[in-house]
Amino acid sequence: MPAWLPRAMVLALALYACFRLGSWAFHQLIGLLINVLIAFFLALAIEPAVSRMSARGMRRGLATFLVFLLVMIAGAGFVVLLGSMLAGQIVDMVEDFPKYLDSVINWVNQTFHTELSRVEVQDSLLHSDWLQKYVQNSATGVLDVSATVLGGLFRLLTIFLFSFYFAADGPRLRRGLCSVLPPARQAEVLRAWEIAVDKTGGYLYSRGLMALISGVAHYILLAALDVPYAPALAVWVGLVSQFIPTIGTYLAGALPMLIAFTVDPWYALWVLGFVVVYQQFENYMLQPKLTAKTVDIHPAVAFGSVIAGTALMGAVGALIAIPAVATLQAFLGAYVKRYDVTDDPRVHGSRPGVRGEPLWTRLRRMRAALAGEDGREGDGEADGGGPEGPSGPTGT
Repeated sequence: MPAWLPRAMVLALALYACFRLGSWAFHQLIGLLINVLIAFFLALAIEPAVSRMSARGMRRGLATFLVFLLVMIAGAGFVVLLGSMLAGQIVDMVEDFPKYLDSVINWVNQTFHTELSRVEVQDSLLHSDWLQKYVQNSATGVLDVSATVLGGLFRLLTIFLFSFYFAADGPRLRRGLCSVLPPARQAEVLRAWEIAVDKTGGYLYSRGLMALISGVAHYILLAALDVPYAPALAVWVGLVSQFIPTIGTYLAGALPMLIAFTVDPWYALWVLGFVVVYQQFENYMLQPKLTAKTVDIHPAVAFGSVIAGTALMGAVGALIAIPAVATLQAFLGAYVKRYDVTDDPRVHGSRPGVRGEPLWTRLRRMRAALAGEDGREGDGEADGGGPEGPSGPTGT
């Protein structure tokens, strides 16, 4: 046996053991790593506001605390407003449930010539096997729901703590990171950090502005239709449609349609039509103007990044995919060498030898040319006294 073989075998086994240990640790800490990533992007989002307040003489920790306090107050107000709306709506639906049940039973009796009564239907529902099984499963699932809620609160607290430390100790964190890098690398890291702050903050601020505009527009419609809880519904539509990518618009419009349906079924169609029209206005007119300077990426790239982020990290990946891709695109754009594009018709989508003018323009030019030829022929006939000219058949 060669002398190096036992040492190589021990080294290979040690490397395999380290790989297995690292893989196990990564899978155990994946939740914490995702929370840290969310906290980092949240700290980048509030970095401009904290830096502006710090530049005016306020301590950075106090500025971070005030920003987080405003965010928490706004979030708590939204949750309380939406919760009161849903609670009131559920109470109204429960109180009106006997009326809905009577109308359904009367329709069934008139249509199918039956003799059902509300008492019989209620007794059959209360004594049904599936209802008893559902109540038992719900009772056993209370502990699971409580554990999920507590886990969500703990995760939210973890995210807020890490984001607070990232925002409050941002300069110290950057100095510590740059202290282990050479000067050239330090400039690149600081530049990437600045781009990430600009893109993430710009993305959230532009989304907030679009949420405000969307909320005001939908509030005007809901108030005109006299739909109850119009302010809360407007806030719901504005926030959900902007901060939940891809499907946020449909989720946001479903609740106002449901509430409007309880008032008048035709109102639900009005709300649906307004949601569709406003979405087109936002996609093609409002969003390109607001995000042109903050998150300037192609819509196809944004859609693909949302899908990729969802596949990798679920809803969290969908939320941070667009600012992450915008940051990466802006950072790599400085290292991509660009050249002048040749003046070739194929660049503009035309074939060689074919004019790149619209069809309507070419048709108008042909029509004008034909009209000019007809005019010249008419002038010749008028001046020459006919096709034979002034001298008859032998005229010039």
